[in-house]
Amino acid sequence: MDRIVAFCGIVCNECEACVATQANDAAAKERVAAHWRQEYNSPRIDAAYVTCDGCLAFDGRLGGHCLECDIRQCGVARGVANCAYCPDFGCDKLEGVLKYVPAARATLEEIRQSRTAL
Repeated sequence: MDRIVAFCGIVCNECEACVATQANDAAAKERVAAHWRQEYNSPRIDAAYVTCDGCLAFDGRLGGHCLECDIRQCGVARGVANCAYCPDFGCDKLEGVLKYVPAARATLEEIRQSRTAL
């Protein structure tokens, strides 16, 4: 399966919520929800919140955060595949997330580098 890279650079098909959703594994989604409730100190996170087909999905199920994500909304409005293709790459909105997710930064930088190598 090809890598599905979210607007912010997170690889959706490596995300534990997306993986559990694609496997139709209710117990795994409950474990993800419990982990995220603790990690993000957010008691509202439940299995429905972590049910996700990847943030690039428009007809599929979007995880709770994808529905409220400013980066996703911006990427959709700009019509870019992800932030690596945005002329404003490195904006404050994106940097606010990337400081917590260095792997996402590396993914976006890899995409940007491959584009310039063409």
